[in-house]
Amino acid sequence: MLISDQISVVSGGASGLGAATVRHLAGQGARVAVLDYDIERAQAVAAEVDGVAVQADVSDETAVDRAIESATQHFGAAPRIAVNCAGVGTAARIVGREGKTSADVFERTLRVNLFGTFYVMSHAARRMMELDPLEGGERGVIVNTASVAWEDGQLGQAAYAASKGAIASMCLPAAREFARSGIRVMAIAPGLFHTPMMEGLPEEVTAQITANIPCPPRLGDPREYALLAEHIITNPYLNGTTIRLDGAVRLPPR
Repeated sequence: MLISDQISVVSGGASGLGAATVRHLAGQGARVAVLDYDIERAQAVAAEVDGVAVQADVSDETAVDRAIESATQHFGAAPRIAVNCAGVGTAARIVGREGKTSADVFERTLRVNLFGTFYVMSHAARRMMELDPLEGGERGVIVNTASVAWEDGQLGQAAYAASKGAIASMCLPAAREFARSGIRVMAIAPGLFHTPMMEGLPEEVTAQITANIPCPPRLGDPREYALLAEHIITNPYLNGTTIRLDGAVRLPPR
C-alpha cells in the first residue's frame, strides 16, 4: 500500500515510538490521527504534521471507538493504516518481598497493552472493511507492537511479557480472519529503544544495558521503528508474523 494520502491512526502517538511513527508517516504524505491519553502532547505532535489529535484511554473500548470515529469524521473517511504503540511497562514481581501479589499491576498492564491493542485493531478493522479495495484488493494494514520481552521476559516482567506475548500470538489468527477483507496484520517486537521509559534511567544503567546489544551497540532510535512500520505498510506480502527489531539483543534474566 502506498502511504501518500492514506488516513492513518497511531495509538500512543504523543511520544516515543508512536510520535516517531506519526512524524514518519506524515513525512510520507499520510494524514495522521494522533490517539493518546495525554491530549495536550497529542495536540502538539498533531500540530507538527497538520494532523488531528484524539483523546482516549485505550483500555476503554467505548473511548477507543469514539476516538477512531472522531478521526474518521475529521478526515471524511476511515483509516487504512493503524499502528498500535500505546502501552505501559510497569515492573513488579508476581509475589513481592512482603508477600503481596501484584495482581493489580498484572490486570492494568494487560488492559492497556493487550486489551488496548485489541480495541484499536478491532475498531479500525471494522471501519476498514467498509472501504473500497485498492489495487490488489487491499483495504488496510494494522501494525501492533509486541516486545522482545515476548520471548525474553526478565524478572519482574511477568505482566509485561504476558501482554506482549499475547499481542504476538494473536497476530496470525487476526491476519487470517481479516484476510478475506484485504486487511493485513503484523507485529513489531522492539528491543531496547530510546523512549521515555528508558530516558529516566541513570546514565550508568543505560550504559550497562547497551553493553549487551551486539550490533549496533546502542539503544534503538524510534525512527528505526517507524522505518519498519513503513516497510510493513508498503510491502503487500508481509502478513501474519512478528518481527524482532533489536540489534540481536537477548535479554538476560534480570
